[in-house]
Amino acid sequence: MPNGQRIDEALLFMDRRLKIPSAWSQLALFLLLLGGSILFTSVFVSLLAPGNRSVNGEKLLQMISTMGIFGLPAYFYAVMTSREPPLDFLGLRKTPHPAFYALAVVLLLFSFPFEGWLGQINKNLPLSNWMINMEKEAEVKTAILLKTHSAIDIVINVIVIAAIPAIFEEACFRGALQRILIQIFKSPWVGITACAIFFSAMHFQFRGFLPRMFLGTLLGAIYWYSGSLWASILAHFFTNGIQVVAVSFYPRLLTEDPSVPLYWAIISLVIVVGLLSVLRRRSTANYAEVYAEGTNDYDGFPE
Repeated sequence: MPNGQRIDEALLFMDRRLKIPSAWSQLALFLLLLGGSILFTSVFVSLLAPGNRSVNGEKLLQMISTMGIFGLPAYFYAVMTSREPPLDFLGLRKTPHPAFYALAVVLLLFSFPFEGWLGQINKNLPLSNWMINMEKEAEVKTAILLKTHSAIDIVINVIVIAAIPAIFEEACFRGALQRILIQIFKSPWVGITACAIFFSAMHFQFRGFLPRMFLGTLLGAIYWYSGSLWASILAHFFTNGIQVVAVSFYPRLLTEDPSVPLYWAIISLVIVVGLLSVLRRRSTANYAEVYAEGTNDYDGFPE
């Protein structure tokens, strides 16, 4: 069957499966929910802040902020858009190929040198004063959150700064927004890249914009090829967790990125592209199947 016809049939099925079939309407709903969640969570956290001035109190507020800002819009978007169970719609299901979990982690591991090199490039780009000031404020807050006195503090930091963001940011950006953008552009890679740009911008840390965008692109590809948000969550958690543990033992890494030679960056990029090719070859994902999953003809990610 020609791919164009498969896409047309997928879209016809989506009209029956989705409460809101229009991708542009979904995007408007998502952005409205995201804005409302930011406002609601900011007010809620500000009310709790006076009684949580300690370091652990700040960590609690950070956890609530992450869950509220990213978790609420993702969940309510799924509830209001699809007739499927919300978590299934967001991609919280097993991948048919368990090897994807390991490949996702290995992919992110080998991406570190290239991300570090992008970070060096990024820091040489001119930034507005408000961007620099915002970056400094974020660094101060992060330093406070990452301060440790015992092994328990490191475990708490891994939960608050690695695990919670991995779950809720992936649900928001890859599970919800990336799905919408791929449908709008009718192209997985354009949608993945557009989502990665938004993902990086939403962190408001502009000296790390390029490496974070690259990370978002890899996470988006992992989700697309694996069909499981758990794979991208695991990779995201791995990346964050490594950084949290490293900064716990070497605090200077928070502000002093190690220099990455160009040849290491090139080797890293070549390996990343190779691993992406492996994911693509093992994947059964394509636009028609993903956007009509649940039918007899397009049953998602078949074994």
